[in-house]
Amino acid sequence: MRTFEGLASVPAGFGPSAVTIGKFDGVHQGHRAVISELRAVAEARDLRSVVVTFDRNPLALLAPDRCPDALVSVRQKLGLLATTGLDAALVLPFDRALASLAPEEFVRRVLVDTLGARAVLVGADFRFGARGAGDVALLERLGGELGFAVELIGDVRPEGERRVSSTWVRELLAEGDVRHAARLLGHAPTVSGIVVHGAARGRELGFPTANLSPDSEGLIPADGVYAGWLSDAGTRYPAAISVGNNPTFEGVPRKQVEAYVLDRELDLYDRLVEVEFVDRIRGMIAFDSIDALIARMRDDVDVARELLE
Repeated sequence: MRTFEGLASVPAGFGPSAVTIGKFDGVHQGHRAVISELRAVAEARDLRSVVVTFDRNPLALLAPDRCPDALVSVRQKLGLLATTGLDAALVLPFDRALASLAPEEFVRRVLVDTLGARAVLVGADFRFGARGAGDVALLERLGGELGFAVELIGDVRPEGERRVSSTWVRELLAEGDVRHAARLLGHAPTVSGIVVHGAARGRELGFPTANLSPDSEGLIPADGVYAGWLSDAGTRYPAAISVGNNPTFEGVPRKQVEAYVLDRELDLYDRLVEVEFVDRIRGMIAFDSIDALIARMRDDVDVARELLE
């Protein structure tokens, strides 16, 4: 998959293309269904399949107080999109200039002049242009004038449930239900970050952990203990993962992610690792003694090993 950052990075004469537009936060099963349909249209009409997305949620600029936490960073999103078989992804910086484009100007500059769009796939509630003034009816009219067809795409509702959405995934992660979130995403919820030095309490207790930097990428699930995987340079290791402020000890930063790699000790300091959450073992608990904490940690490791096997 080719990645273009901004309109100027798209080579002249790129296209013709089939295009869909969206935030694609998490690249969940709904997004993947859209991309699958996009690729089918592109293949049938000998077009390039292209996703247009943004470097942030538009609400981060337009209404910061209503902007939800991102499920993935732009880097993670592009990595996930690259697994879908797309020909290209165009990442637009969502700044005041883009936000102020009239709908007609957005279509001409982005879809027609830059990407040579011949097919545009959108949902029935799609809005575009300054203040969301453009709708599907306007897009269809512009398509008739400028030479592209508009195709409506439906929602994905697995097993009759509610529509798959990034909002639903966030709700599940807030509850710690990473298994259900993974089903909607089509991949395990993942946090990526640099391993930093911590207070070394895990090592003192016999469970040395890789502590992720507070500025890690990806939405961290609810406090608790999880079974999952730690990946370093392409190698995955089974792990028991702690999320939270560890109420047994004082002064521990909130939402700290610590991964204990099962049955081996690795030197991971200053390395970029990924931590995947497979299942929740329990919530965070304050223990009356260090001995009680150690005993429970041993049980957690046993449960993690069983879940991952």
